[in-house]
Amino acid sequence: MPERRLVCPSPLEDAGMVTASKPDISFLIPAYNAAETLVDCLGSLQKQSVSNWQAVVVDDGSKDDTWEVLEGFAKADSRILIHRQPNAGASAARNAAAGFATAPLLCMLDADDWLDPVFIQSMLPVAADGQQPIIAYCSHRRVTPDGRMLGVEIPPDLAGDRAKREFSSFCALAIHTVVFPRDPFIRLGGLDVELQTCEEWDLWLRMAFAGVSFRQVEGCLAFYRMKTGSLSGDPLKMLRDAVRVTRRAQALRLKEGLSPDDEDARWTAPALGQLRMLAWAASVNLCSGDELAALAELLPKFPNASGYENFLAEVILHGLQIGLKVARPADLVDLLERWKPAFLDLVQLLERHSLPGTGRRVEELVVWSISAPDMSRSFALGHLQVAAIDIDKLAWITKVDGADTLLLHVFARGLYIGSHVGPLWGDLSVRAQVRLIIDELPAEDRLPTPLTFSYARSWTAGAVRNMRAFGKIVRQRSGRRRQIKHLFKRVHLTALVETAARGRENNDACLLETESDYQQRLATPVVARTDEPPEVGGEQSALPEATTKKEYWERFFERPDPWNYVSIYEQVKYEQTLSLIPDGVEKALELACAEGLFTAKLAQKVGFVMAADISSRAVERAAERCRDLPNVELRVLDFVESELPPEQDLIVCSEVLYFIDDEASLELVCRKIAAALKPGGYLITAHAHLRRDEPGRTGFDWNNPFGMGTIKKVLSNLPDLMLEETIEAELYAIHRFAKRNTATPVVHIEPHGVPLDANVAKYIIWGPAGVDREAAWTNEVVTSVPVLMYHRIALDGPDSLRRFRVTPDTFRKQMQFLRRQGYYALTAESLTSLLRENKPIQGRPVVLTFDDAYLDFLTDAFPILAENGFSADVFVVTDKVGGRSDWDAGYGNTAPLMSWADIQSLHRQGIRFGSHLASHRPASSLDNATLLGEAVLSRDALESRLGEAVSSIALPFGSTDFRVPGILAQAGYETGFSTKPQRTSSSDNPLSLPRLEVRGDLPLRAFAELMGQPDAFIG
Repeated sequence: MPERRLVCPSPLEDAGMVTASKPDISFLIPAYNAAETLVDCLGSLQKQSVSNWQAVVVDDGSKDDTWEVLEGFAKADSRILIHRQPNAGASAARNAAAGFATAPLLCMLDADDWLDPVFIQSMLPVAADGQQPIIAYCSHRRVTPDGRMLGVEIPPDLAGDRAKREFSSFCALAIHTVVFPRDPFIRLGGLDVELQTCEEWDLWLRMAFAGVSFRQVEGCLAFYRMKTGSLSGDPLKMLRDAVRVTRRAQALRLKEGLSPDDEDARWTAPALGQLRMLAWAASVNLCSGDELAALAELLPKFPNASGYENFLAEVILHGLQIGLKVARPADLVDLLERWKPAFLDLVQLLERHSLPGTGRRVEELVVWSISAPDMSRSFALGHLQVAAIDIDKLAWITKVDGADTLLLHVFARGLYIGSHVGPLWGDLSVRAQVRLIIDELPAEDRLPTPLTFSYARSWTAGAVRNMRAFGKIVRQRSGRRRQIKHLFKRVHLTALVETAARGRENNDACLLETESDYQQRLATPVVARTDEPPEVGGEQSALPEATTKKEYWERFFERPDPWNYVSIYEQVKYEQTLSLIPDGVEKALELACAEGLFTAKLAQKVGFVMAADISSRAVERAAERCRDLPNVELRVLDFVESELPPEQDLIVCSEVLYFIDDEASLELVCRKIAAALKPGGYLITAHAHLRRDEPGRTGFDWNNPFGMGTIKKVLSNLPDLMLEETIEAELYAIHRFAKRNTATPVVHIEPHGVPLDANVAKYIIWGPAGVDREAAWTNEVVTSVPVLMYHRIALDGPDSLRRFRVTPDTFRKQMQFLRRQGYYALTAESLTSLLRENKPIQGRPVVLTFDDAYLDFLTDAFPILAENGFSADVFVVTDKVGGRSDWDAGYGNTAPLMSWADIQSLHRQGIRFGSHLASHRPASSLDNATLLGEAVLSRDALESRLGEAVSSIALPFGSTDFRVPGILAQAGYETGFSTKPQRTSSSDNPLSLPRLEVRGDLPLRAFAELMGQPDAFIG
């Protein structure tokens, strides 16, 4: 950036000015044809509670009596210095004034503005505080030409690096609200005289990046007079200058090394700052048609406004209030016809350059903002119709052309009782309004009871229809009063609806007609269609309660191979166990031999094996497996209760001791095992690490009373046994004890077998100490639930979509984190049910959702979920199943999606599926009938393929609006998810529940922070 040098005009003594001695602050005041307003401006300085100030006023080529007025002030007050120059613009005049200023602090004041009497008294202590240069700033108010005060405008917090962020996007401070040091002003070259507008914005920006600190002073201390013909009334100049300032901001950020990819970069991007100025200037000046198009052409790049709707709505509202000179948003209703054409043109411009539906969202936010302060007003704007009704004076409401969304404010005798937002299908008859009040608002008790024959007839008919229910209630012993009251209320409300005034085609009728079209298309019953044969087998069902241990184990072995002994994990453990058996063992005893897989291997290492198990079923299968092994004998034996065969050279006792009831019983059994060994004999045990036993390390969270740690301790404490050799794996340990004195124990660190079966892995908690799931369930309750939103779980894809792609390794660590911290998964359906109860939820629930049904959910996400014992909800774009993500085509290569066969297979394994609409179009971009149709058809496609009801939906792009929840309810959905970034609670609309996005472009630590546990171990 080129350096600028501030050029001072001729010396003071040549200018014929009076002087003031050592002022604390100098005011720089350009004056152009300001004869009428200088009295107020300079008079406000003379009324200051602090008198040691200086005003340098530069007449910038005025053609009125400005100079004569200034001469009068200067003669009467030595603190006022004046200078005259040909017209060069406000920036040049201020620079000139700065050259004459003698105070260390400056303030720029326009000739038609004024200050509160305590301005200097309040601002100086802050601006003059400290060694480093400080800028003090305050709030201000605009004053209309007719003297009306508009609202106080409070600037944002600019402490620290916030100043760089805010000034990179817009001018956060009004020019006359700032007191700043003179030295950096001179050093930075003063104001940029090439800027006709935005010059103060540019100055604050450069000062922020030069290291000047900003400190806020409480209170409204400055006043800005609004005037016709000001430069802010030229939107082309303002936007052109804003483009220059935002580009300079980007250059300063890059020069300082600020990352273009950090979170601030999204808000400081030049394109967003330029769009902000366009929206504000167009709103102030009510630009439409060709004038608005000319503004849009000034933008180097028109950004996608999706995601910035709230921000832009605030900017537009502020611009409209300033341009129309109104104090409150509600005042805009009276001037609606003046600003509506320009506003709708601006909304359409945003829509053309953004994700479809963005314009509608801006429209809704503006309408809500101007309606909420005064809900008694009825009006229509764009797609929205606002209707205020009193339940004592209900009348037919005609639907406005183009409106498809209803914002209904309900009053009772002038008192506000509630609002309803939803789709608008047609005119609102009295009956339709009564139905809305009953169904959507807690206001049915306010509805007056009509004293008419038709109401009495309907009420009597309803009472007769419910006579049987009344009789049942009367015969009950308790709760009769409450149930009778509820029954009569239902009869009353039904009669109200039935007797409400009827009329021509209305909202209900139009909706019913639309629904019937789709019902005719969906006459097929819900029957599962499958593209592949059903899977055989499945997980073992829970065992019925047994009366004895023997009965329990007999039932456990009803299904062959319940432990999956042939898995790599078990086979590696077998080989490691066998490696600890010394040579020359003649007589071995295997306790808890199960079905004899290890027995057969052991028989090849020793002379003779006696293998025993408590289950006769297991022993029968073991006998069949070992029938060709002459050195094997099998028997049914409960080694806990029975005596053991004595004089054994080797006893193998693996994966069974943690089924003993308690540590005292364990010690008795271990003594019995040691006694059964010959002197010099060996005991080999293999047992898993359990979190309950060893909470500070990786282990299983089985519900056994203890694990390897306690078993090792008890055996090591026996006087007859000495630990001789250990194989230590991450998930288990294998020990060899000898009944003799031995040297120092030898420890081998070896890996366990991989991959792990899901039925094994889901019980493992990886890493250091965390929170036990059962303990959390017992001791904790929550009132909000994190619903996590994922898209792809994959390594590769377009770099611009990295945010939506989590790598499998990162995803595994995230799931292990949730498991370690005691979380359990809820489905969308169970979440809705719990929220409906409006009670605290036990433990640490989490909902895992995956949008779009990418194929990598099947190949990468599901195995990791299964490893950690989590379920998930996947949302399917039903028209795209088996295809590719064509909505991503603009970013690079698209990704494959799951087929119906994939979806059905996962469904049988416990994954739940919901709708992601049929086409992946944003819901806000669809009209009412099209959105209802997509929602219904998508739901039907899922139900017909899965063979069960589907009640959940996640909206593509998180796109929603006032209509959408109501339309989804009409389509039969009970749970809907948006992308609003917060935890879900019972106060949320069940068809617009928020979710927390899990981003793939953030470090792993961000996931722990997202879950509210920034200090917990992850990785």
